[in-house]
Amino acid sequence: MTQILRIYAIFFLALSAQVFATESAPSQANKQTAVVVESRPMERRNFTQGLYISDSELFVSSGQYGKSAVRVYAWPTMTLNREAALPKNVFAEGLTLLATRLWVLTWRAGQLLVIDPSTLEILTTGKISSEGWGITHNASTLWLSNGSSRLHSIDLNNGGKTTALDVTLNGEPLARLNELEWINGKIWANVWLTNTIVIIDPETGIVTDEIAVDGVLSDEDRLANTDVLNGIAQDPKTGAIWITGKRWPKLFRIELEDTN
Repeated sequence: MTQILRIYAIFFLALSAQVFATESAPSQANKQTAVVVESRPMERRNFTQGLYISDSELFVSSGQYGKSAVRVYAWPTMTLNREAALPKNVFAEGLTLLATRLWVLTWRAGQLLVIDPSTLEILTTGKISSEGWGITHNASTLWLSNGSSRLHSIDLNNGGKTTALDVTLNGEPLARLNELEWINGKIWANVWLTNTIVIIDPETGIVTDEIAVDGVLSDEDRLANTDVLNGIAQDPKTGAIWITGKRWPKLFRIELEDTN
């Protein structure tokens, strides 16, 4: 009897260990590939840091010191409607449109520029305590990245309450989160210096999908100063997703193909 009990105990412990290991194992991100289904022209002079599509216009924030600007194009024809240079001491980063205002991050100036989208006049300047990289929004909440594995949110309807969200990919922190876009209840993010876009659950910070964007821009379209993939926007009318990069000559409409 003692031997039988010992065997049962060993079996139970082994089973428990297996269950606990299964429960603690991080979920693996679904792997997908971006497939280009359409393209539109894009001015190469845009060192694209932020991208946003409204009902009839496409907004771009273009970076670099002394060259930073906001440009507004008719959508989807991509005719330039208006543009404005930003102060020479700021390096423009991400951009989003919320509550009839453009919100434009700066890289190291500690500033969040609030801009009239019609005139492109800077109306006010807010302060941020870290570098600014990407920005998006959901309802009244702004989401910001700073190049780390942590996103910050600012609830404009709750006294500017801020919260932090740690982002993980397959159980590990995912750093270099860059341009952001809120799409269908999730946060899409470029990962700087990679051809990867990730989809983040805003409740948990877990990356649910990892999208490979290799080969979207052809070798023929690359020049010596062509830079990295950066820029995600969703057309609010069609739901289509568009991407581009820094000094890229085209915008690309993509669809996702599961590669698991």
